[in-house]
Amino acid sequence: QGRLVESGGGLVQAGGSLRLSCAASGPTFSTYAWFRQAPGKEREFVAAIRRSVGATYSADSVKGRFTISRDNAQNTVNLQMNSLKPDDTAVYYCAATTQAYYSGSVYFGNTYNYWGQGTQVTVSS
Repeated sequence: QGRLVESGGGLVQAGGSLRLSCAASGPTFSTYAWFRQAPGKEREFVAAIRRSVGATYSADSVKGRFTISRDNAQNTVNLQMNSLKPDDTAVYYCAATTQAYYSGSVYFGNTYNYWGQGTQVTVSS
């Protein structure tokens, strides 16, 4: 049974940085991703990374500020978040998939069959 456990959330001032980590266990996942959901809003894609080749994908709203990376030896995936804005306030979820999918589907939540419990990120102005 696969499991994803996030850590690293917290409260930070605008312009600050946070690093989220996701510890994965169980099956070998092909792709990891981070999604987020702000109060009253739908869940949205943040970033993804393919485990084998390391190819990355990012939402336009975080490009240049957030960096996703993975450590295959440690089975972890990280999200380095810099230049944080109040609009980045949300619960951040780690997701992973063992399923085959079309490359364009990396941005969609239903591509991922494992999810973490989420970690709160709050950015104050």
